[in-house]
Amino acid sequence: MLAKDSLNSAKNPHFAVIAKAVICHLWKTELRRLEPGTFESAVMSASPVTAKSASTVIAERLFEAGARFAFGIPGGEVLALMDALDKAGMSVNLVKHENSGGFMAEGTYHATGAPGVLFATIGPGIANAANTIANAWQDRVPLIVLTGCVPAVEQHTYTHQVFDHVAMLKPVTKASFRVEPGTAGILIDKALKIATSGRLGPVMLDVPIDVQRKVRDTWIMPKHRPEVATVPATGPLAQANDWLADAKRPLVIAGLDAIDDENAGAVASFCRDRQIPLITTYKAKGILPEGDALALGGAGLSPVADKILLPLVGAADCILMAGYDPIEMRPGWQDVVTPEQRVIDITAEGNTHYMHQSALNVVGGIAETLEALGPSGDTAAWVSGPVTDAKQALIQAFQANEGWGPAAVVDEARKACPPGTIASVDSGAHRIVLSQIWETDVPRGLIQSTALCTMGCAVPLAMGRKLAEPDRPVIAFVGDAGLEMFLGELATARDLKLGLPIVVFVDEQLGLIELKQRGSQMPNLGVEFGATDFTRVAEAMGGYGETCRDRKSLNDAISAAFERDSFTLVSAVIGRNAYDGRI
Repeated sequence: MLAKDSLNSAKNPHFAVIAKAVICHLWKTELRRLEPGTFESAVMSASPVTAKSASTVIAERLFEAGARFAFGIPGGEVLALMDALDKAGMSVNLVKHENSGGFMAEGTYHATGAPGVLFATIGPGIANAANTIANAWQDRVPLIVLTGCVPAVEQHTYTHQVFDHVAMLKPVTKASFRVEPGTAGILIDKALKIATSGRLGPVMLDVPIDVQRKVRDTWIMPKHRPEVATVPATGPLAQANDWLADAKRPLVIAGLDAIDDENAGAVASFCRDRQIPLITTYKAKGILPEGDALALGGAGLSPVADKILLPLVGAADCILMAGYDPIEMRPGWQDVVTPEQRVIDITAEGNTHYMHQSALNVVGGIAETLEALGPSGDTAAWVSGPVTDAKQALIQAFQANEGWGPAAVVDEARKACPPGTIASVDSGAHRIVLSQIWETDVPRGLIQSTALCTMGCAVPLAMGRKLAEPDRPVIAFVGDAGLEMFLGELATARDLKLGLPIVVFVDEQLGLIELKQRGSQMPNLGVEFGATDFTRVAEAMGGYGETCRDRKSLNDAISAAFERDSFTLVSAVIGRNAYDGRI
């Protein structure tokens, strides 16, 4: 028998090994008692057996995992899956493009913590979804993708809209499976475990039309249980404790792997308790409220910001990377630390990216590892000196106090939004300015595509987030070119009756690309376009429209938008070349 205190101690390094050995021994002992040929019947008698279709098994397991929303566009090949999702208690939402559906699903994940669900029909439907699936893979988003395919017996004789979905998505998913008869319970459980373990990501289930509907006695696999990481107080962590205790200029860098509630809370407490400043990647903004003196905001996209932040990284005498995934970072962050620096890298998976190499690597739970670390040295001079100076330099560099322009739009929008507001932002020049000026006061308070950096994500992300948490104020920021990529999705916002302000930076050009083009002394080519009257577009699509050219009208428009029963397009007219010298 195991001692009671051993069973109750999550930090006992031998508990998991002992428990697993005991369970395996008991299980094998029982199996040896079976008559030959009775293994399957024993398993079936120990597991729930019900006559259900594969679609029902998948839908009910998703609901049990916390999923309450699904997004996509119907096709004959996924109707049975959609029906099962609805009957399981999930809200099935029609979108105008599968790409947007995936971002809406991500938005619900940021609100609920449950995996997002995207459905797409055969051929062009799932092909349309490739971008958002790749984004989930790079941005570490747990996304379950459901699609349908022709029955196996038809695959070699029927070719209309047919290609190998599994093969197409294999490079941009953690796993892709074709569901065979009798495997639905196994594969949906496996999909959920893969999507939510280690570094999060998308998993696709391709369910043949005949398998979706077929009713059979299906063995539903026992649901996976999360593994608890144990952290020994010896070896690498003993070394980490020594380094931390000696540190007078420590620094924490946190990223994608630390944005879930448990890890975010652990990072924030660690920094506050030890008075250690925090730099985050863009998607990790808000782990520590950015009004805090220790919060230095996001890094890795803006060379202007990096010129201020990288010297702090170089001056630090102990750097702790907490869930820092460099997939969000640009070339300036390659080899950002030297072999001589004391760097402790806590990651969900081992380092195979080689963007940097750390002196000490810990693969395991972030919260558990941080809790096992001791105090740091006296950091008062570090925080009140170089860290405070850097924070002030960041404020001045991005010109938040200007009368009008992209920085003024962000600054005034933040003033118009209540505390706790969730913002989403599209890719482009405006994102660089916004990600520096917008103060995020809650974890996952600024949602965006930071690894893939795809356009067309901000509005669907905001829609999904608002749908999952209707009482939370949510605002979206997008460039005029990005908005024109998916104008049809505004009709979805109308149908869902979402009181959502959408701030559009109107400059009639691809500002970031135009800057790069000009900086390379190339001719102006393919980066400028005519003006769209977004106010009239909004009204035509059942929303509201406001055109703003000053701070007051912008503030008034955003405040009014939160009180409406449909979306509001707030066109902030900033003009061409508005980002010069800012990013």
